[in-house]
Amino acid sequence: MVFIAPFVPSPMSVVEFMLRLADLKAEESLFDLGSGDGRTVIMAASVFGARGVGVELRDDLVKKALVTINDCCLGDRVTIFNDDIFNVNISEADVVYLYLTTSANEKLKPKLEHDLKPGTRVVSHDYEIVGWSPEKIEIFVENPKLGYPTHTIYLYRKT
Repeated sequence: MVFIAPFVPSPMSVVEFMLRLADLKAEESLFDLGSGDGRTVIMAASVFGARGVGVELRDDLVKKALVTINDCCLGDRVTIFNDDIFNVNISEADVVYLYLTTSANEKLKPKLEHDLKPGTRVVSHDYEIVGWSPEKIEIFVENPKLGYPTHTIYLYRKT
């Protein structure tokens, strides 16, 4: 099942907030499904010491991510797959990062339920996973002085 979502990158401050909320630890594996330019997996490796695995359907974004990964000397910690998220084995994930739509999350839910091991954290930017109960819902305000833009972050844990 090929699902193409528009590339709308999460601001770096939101990425960092989400990875902290997910309590990403060094040596854990973070999978970003729809990884775009690779910013999340790069931050997971460079800031948190985790291993990052990105899955991105768009070839141009994969190429951009690979250049940045190479420039940052993170090739031993970050992998990008140019593939459909439904074709990639995600069973080794400790944390899954999502910035998809609610309908895309709904289509992805059976794969998450089937493939993820108990205890895996799933963190989603702005869009919930219908039918799952979040462990936390946090509102991140990008510019606190202005009070906007705001981002709703959902944290789930696979049971």
